[in-house]
Amino acid sequence: MESKYKISDIEISKIDHAFNTDYEFYLRSVRNRANNAAVKYIKNFNKIKKICITNHWIERNPSANYKAKVKEVERVYLSEEEIQKILNKNFKTERLSLVRDIFLFRCFTALAYIDVKQLTFDNITFGIDGDKWIFKNRQKKGIASKIPLLLMARKL
Repeated sequence: MESKYKISDIEISKIDHAFNTDYEFYLRSVRNRANNAAVKYIKNFNKIKKICITNHWIERNPSANYKAKVKEVERVYLSEEEIQKILNKNFKTERLSLVRDIFLFRCFTALAYIDVKQLTFDNITFGIDGDKWIFKNRQKKGIASKIPLLLMARKL
């Protein structure tokens, strides 16, 4: 707002389609955000506008016809060779070795960092197949997950 409109705040009732277009342009060009990150910011901004409508601070959504689409992202995965190189890498400090081990543990369990951080021995039990499994509610979505504890993850 400061770069385009030379103001630090704006009344919600003054926001229009042009403001949304300018905001998206700012996110993509000045803030250098990728498409999906920009769309996330815009969706969060739209949530604020919906709250304003619910509280009767504005009568209608000034950007109801404004559409932004998330693009499907192709994930690039590490190859077995790349994982082996990381596994064999020796670090001079114990801290970097620990970071490597946590990263690799995450690779073999598909757990997010926060889920690994919260992991306790109570989360590791024997499954119906007799092998060790991780039983944990995931932090982000709160859903229960059952993950086989592969030999490599067990070693780490």
